Amino acid sequence: MPDHCLSDPAFYFSAYHQPKIYPVYILGISAFYHDSAAAIIHDGKIIAAAQEERFTRKKHDPAFPVNAVKYCLEEAGVTIDQLEAIAFYDKPLLKFERLLETYYSFAPRGVRSFIMSMPVWMKEKMFMKRIMREELQKVGSYDKRKLKFLFPEHHLSHAASAFYPSKFEKAAILTVDGVGEWATVSICKGEGNKIEVLKELHFPHSLGLLYSAFTYFLGFRVNSGEYKLMGLAPYGNASSDSVKKFVEIIKSSLVNLQSDGSVWLDQDYFNYATGLRMANDSKWEALFGFKRRLPEEPILQHHCDLAMAIQQITEETTQLMAQDAMALAGSKNLCMAGGVALNCVSNGKMVEAGIVDDIFIQPAAGDAGGAPGAALAAYHIYFDKSRMLPTSRDAMQGSYLGPDVEDLDIRNVIKKYHAVGEKESDAALCARVAALITEGNVIGWVQGRMEFGPRALGARSILGDPRSSEMQSKLNLKIKYRESFRPFAPVVLAEDAHEVFEMNGISPYMLMVHGVKQSLRKPLPDGYDNLNLRDKLYHDRSQLPAITHVDNSARIQTVHEDTTPRFYNLLKEFKKLTGFGVLVNTSFNVRGEPIVCTPEDAYRCFMRTEMDYLVVGDYIFEKSAQPQWQEKAEWQTEFVLD
Repeated sequence: MPDHCLSDPAFYFSAYHQPKIYPVYILGISAFYHDSAAAIIHDGKIIAAAQEERFTRKKHDPAFPVNAVKYCLEEAGVTIDQLEAIAFYDKPLLKFERLLETYYSFAPRGVRSFIMSMPVWMKEKMFMKRIMREELQKVGSYDKRKLKFLFPEHHLSHAASAFYPSKFEKAAILTVDGVGEWATVSICKGEGNKIEVLKELHFPHSLGLLYSAFTYFLGFRVNSGEYKLMGLAPYGNASSDSVKKFVEIIKSSLVNLQSDGSVWLDQDYFNYATGLRMANDSKWEALFGFKRRLPEEPILQHHCDLAMAIQQITEETTQLMAQDAMALAGSKNLCMAGGVALNCVSNGKMVEAGIVDDIFIQPAAGDAGGAPGAALAAYHIYFDKSRMLPTSRDAMQGSYLGPDVEDLDIRNVIKKYHAVGEKESDAALCARVAALITEGNVIGWVQGRMEFGPRALGARSILGDPRSSEMQSKLNLKIKYRESFRPFAPVVLAEDAHEVFEMNGISPYMLMVHGVKQSLRKPLPDGYDNLNLRDKLYHDRSQLPAITHVDNSARIQTVHEDTTPRFYNLLKEFKKLTGFGVLVNTSFNVRGEPIVCTPEDAYRCFMRTEMDYLVVGDYIFEKSAQPQWQEKAEWQTEFVLD
């Protein structure tokens, strides 16, 4: 990266010393921006992790994760006094330094934003230890004199979250997000229990913020709508002059892309440094020739083409960064974290390009993943504890780190709502549910411990038949109540993945996009690229139309028997009936709602939608057998659209 982007590697912790005590339990916390979370580790193993939104039912809840902390402590069976340390996922004072320097550099621009932000910083964020102590009192009483707080830098927390759970003894680590304290991209080398910073790109130049600016301009919510932009991109016409023109405009006017992947953004076009919006609307409208799309406005072809253009640039940039990281670290094993690592289209193309030998991406790559990352960084770096490599694929345990489904909770739901459910044995349950899916039913599926991270991975999922040409529209319009263009992901038996998709290896965390096998695809009509969004959407592209996106791709989750045996058995039963060990999988929620956590969350969502069956633990609930839903509150008023 260019010299003006570099910073000298330095110790990441507020205090550093040789280990004096053996750290048994360490609590990691991410909070006060978005996607607050907590995680607890014991002797370097992640015991529990969860996002606060799952408990409060407020999507992307930024508040101190009181409920998630309570859950983690209960799951580990410890109190706050038994913690060796609490690690917070960034350095608030360093972030405040960046804020002040940025306002000074851009003055007099940003006065309004400065006036709005300073009282919050002076009253709250400058005194993080005090705030955390006060919030922890809501969890339980403890001895304040014994509690140790550690503050690793934001990108170290991300890097640690990816490297330490990986199976690699040595790896390059690439962290790409909006911004931490100063860093927007960091390249590190992980080896043994050490992480060494090799290179950084600094604010305001940021690939993550560039992508978010396009998210904003195309009418989606920043920090939650980026995945919609990724899903919209394939509707662009790749062979058109429009996409090529937009790529040229972006590269000539907005971003200077270097050969190592570093970017320089022309701040005359952006407002995120000191303003209240991501971009300068009037300049962008003049640049691209159309007005900013407002939320819920119709999506036109030029919106799709612009989405494709920025997606292509993101893919190119990320690959250049990854190649630079591996060259600097001296390893073709790559670990990734940060919000941009959730761009599964980019991830899949990186793997297909053959530039990595092996890759591990933290499943909670966004800010929530900073919680386990901070705890792991404290354990291995601050306390200098050795690292044991995982004996299986990785140490994330399938990312099933949240609260479990308890039989008592299910019985309480039945009692409270007079629900009608049938209890089945494991084998009978999987066989019956598989048969229901083949009949076109949509199934709410709640099993075991909840997933940690943004993806539903078969613990809090909605399932359907991928062979159905109506399933995508049914799920979008009658179950999820969301935009029709958004694709659905397949879950597939790990051993069958290469037979259904153009992929080698595995994708247990739904972080890779690959093509559907050519043998399963159907011929496209002449002029397909020139069809409008709706006509592309409702054209059957393969034998598995419900999971085949408009470009014949799919965001794949491979299902493994050792991490989720019941979900694996369900897929086996479906394969017996259909020949395909594949299901449609989407998160169990409606638009604007966090993924369900408890059996009660699941039952309420089930009754508010047109789902056909709910399966929670060993119980099956048929919609037609349930008493009439009496709740007056509607999800449309309870949840803010994302």
